[in-house]
Amino acid sequence: MKRSPFFLILYGWLIAGAAPAAEPEVTEAFINAPIAEVWRLFTTSDGFKRTGASQAEVDLRIGGEIRAHYDPKGQLGDQETIVNEILAYEPERMLALKVKQAPASLPERDAIKSMWTVLYFTPSGAEMTHVRIVGLGYTDDAASLALRKHFEAGNRWTLDHIAKQYWPQCALCAKESARASP
Repeated sequence: MKRSPFFLILYGWLIAGAAPAAEPEVTEAFINAPIAEVWRLFTTSDGFKRTGASQAEVDLRIGGEIRAHYDPKGQLGDQETIVNEILAYEPERMLALKVKQAPASLPERDAIKSMWTVLYFTPSGAEMTHVRIVGLGYTDDAASLALRKHFEAGNRWTLDHIAKQYWPQCALCAKESARASP
């Protein structure tokens, strides 16, 4: 009996004992700034510091790195530095990253090896940007699920931190605030 390629892949996956893939982790927000500005925050050293990192170095190219440290007392390059490799990007639209070096204090260091992140940037009018962060590669094992919760909270904090810096500067937000006020 001839088996389909899908069946063979699935069968090999089951035999190997791999945990089934968990759903992607998705975090979204609207930032009251033009897309060029929001893109700059994620793709330049100075901009990345505004995402919440106390120190950052960005080398925007395929295979380049985003190195960040979130402790103001730490030093970029020490064991608590997070290093993301840039897998792909389309300017002002998409940025794909994979953790190359996790902070030493991260309990789920081994689970991070199978995941990657894609950030999508979509204009929502002239002065607003929709940011969608999608974490992929999670599995259903305990370490991966804990890592997912870590990134879920961290991504939410990051987007909220950025949004507060631009609130409420867009014209639409100002009109809506004025209508809502008595």
